[in-house]
Amino acid sequence: MSNLADAVLETHMNLPGQTAFYRGKVRDVYTVGEKLVMVASDRISAFDYVLPRPIPYKGQVLNQVATHFLQATADIVPNWLEAVPDPNVAVGAACEPFKVEMVIRGYLAGHAWREYKSGKRELCGVPMPDGLKESDRFPEPIITPATKAEEGHDEDISREEIIAQGIVSEADYIQLEQYTRALFQRGTEMAAKQGLLLVDTKYEFGKRDGKIYLIDEIHTPDSSRYYYAEGYEERQQQGERQKQLSKEFVREWLMAHGFQGKEGQIMPIMPDAFIEEVSARYIELYERITGLTFERTDTTGIEDRIERNVLAYLKKA
Repeated sequence: MSNLADAVLETHMNLPGQTAFYRGKVRDVYTVGEKLVMVASDRISAFDYVLPRPIPYKGQVLNQVATHFLQATADIVPNWLEAVPDPNVAVGAACEPFKVEMVIRGYLAGHAWREYKSGKRELCGVPMPDGLKESDRFPEPIITPATKAEEGHDEDISREEIIAQGIVSEADYIQLEQYTRALFQRGTEMAAKQGLLLVDTKYEFGKRDGKIYLIDEIHTPDSSRYYYAEGYEERQQQGERQKQLSKEFVREWLMAHGFQGKEGQIMPIMPDAFIEEVSARYIELYERITGLTFERTDTTGIEDRIERNVLAYLKKA
């Protein structure tokens, strides 16, 4: 285990030719000319809040899982990724993002289940069949888009509203749906080889020179939910909760300590032992999802290392 101090909470690079900077919940994004330099920090978020302590290796896990799946789906849709100059960094083409997230669900879980349990039988204009239990498989995967919020919560929106409001043109939206279904199918097949079920996930797309690109991360534990395939049917029949491979365990720890992001609640500080457990779980996630062995990089002076590697890449590019 690395020293808990050797984790990236924030980066503060001033890159040659830099024209913009954006700090998301997890990533620090630098715009350099026509390129984006995306640093996956070790920040962790839950309930739309960034927790105060970083998780060693989490950024490396996210960056390398996303890279793995971007490379494995490049035959389906072109993506923004061009290079990985550092274990925590991805560099690629800056695109104009569509202001919707394409959420696709193969199973009744998470937000969809909470809506269903409250009595709703439609989500984002898509009907959901009667008589389902939590974690049941949908007859067909459903696409339930969300508007991409600058701050706070993303909002559910229907296909019809997206097109009517001109958020995305009808022609582009039809293409986004086709890409979303094809990516989810590929992700489902890759998960099955690892003994996993891809439950739900989200994709983000952008445009550059009139062409649609897949952007951001895909099939990571931060953007996706996985169940273990072994024992899935038995657990469903017996009404037991499914075994998840996601960051749900962090949300559960927070809830057990009285925090769900609601007004007036005080965020608990994760102790060292739990930070180490979260780090180990993320590494386990990486190995289980990709089937690859995780190689821990030396995290001593990690911010200096990131800056050094990015500068060396930009100099060559």
